[in-house]
Amino acid sequence: MNNSYVVYNDKIVPESEVSISIRSKAFNYGLGCFEGIRAYYNKSEDQLYAFRLDDHYTRLLQSCKALNIQIPYTVQELSKITLELLRKNNFKTTTYIRPLAYKGGEGIGPTLADDDNRLVIYCQPLESYTGKTELKVAITSWQRLEDNMLPPRTKATAAYLNSALASLEVTSKGYDEAIFLTNNGHVCEGPGENLFIVKKGKLITPPPSDNILEGITRETVIELAREELGIEVVERSISRTELYASDEVFFSGTAMEVTPVIEVDDRIIGDGTKGEVSTKIKDLFFDITTNNNPKYSKYCTPVY
Repeated sequence: MNNSYVVYNDKIVPESEVSISIRSKAFNYGLGCFEGIRAYYNKSEDQLYAFRLDDHYTRLLQSCKALNIQIPYTVQELSKITLELLRKNNFKTTTYIRPLAYKGGEGIGPTLADDDNRLVIYCQPLESYTGKTELKVAITSWQRLEDNMLPPRTKATAAYLNSALASLEVTSKGYDEAIFLTNNGHVCEGPGENLFIVKKGKLITPPPSDNILEGITRETVIELAREELGIEVVERSISRTELYASDEVFFSGTAMEVTPVIEVDDRIIGDGTKGEVSTKIKDLFFDITTNNNPKYSKYCTPVY
């Protein structure tokens, strides 16, 4: 991607011109936070739509506040420069956008009091994250971080070592993805995805108090289930064995989008194929992300 353009602090520059010191606190200690955003290409309109752009930048600034990373930008300014960046790269395909706010100081010591705060935004084409339409997953032995340890809701870069260890454990055994449990043994989420189950006609998902990321795609799924499908959505703790007895299990996330899970810990979920609810939600989700449903146009910002 060396021919691409990126945002570095307040300027759009060629990616090849940006360098980050090996002494940077972001590199040495993981002192940063990020967002994952998608822009979806509508071929019939020849238009690229950034999905829930302001909502993602609102969450980024909340993460920055929690971590004392003081970047001098508003949500509107961040959204504006992101649209400029997408136009500069002339993307005509579904695109992943990665804003990173971080501590750029080079002194020894993992301090968040450092006043060298920086921002970088890069983007790249991305269609399917996993390349699969159905997943086989396993519970990881690694426990999900807790809010008073390293809060998952901040999307801190350092927290994703926890995710990487979980993924490595299960993918090395042939599974597609991991599921975390909390210290109380409740189902939490995947390494980079929220989780839903369908049981007796209800859609159930772990609450924020179970150390999940309060996902924007998760929020969209809940809205679609309630408003479009008339399904009751319950936010409550889920036990591990409830997964095995579920009618459906699926992940949601910006990168993962809406992806069914057909096996958990070698137990077949439902009839072993993607379920009716996840299929309907996935279809609705892709309809609104490409601005094909006027009711949800408020979530789609045209790039061109």
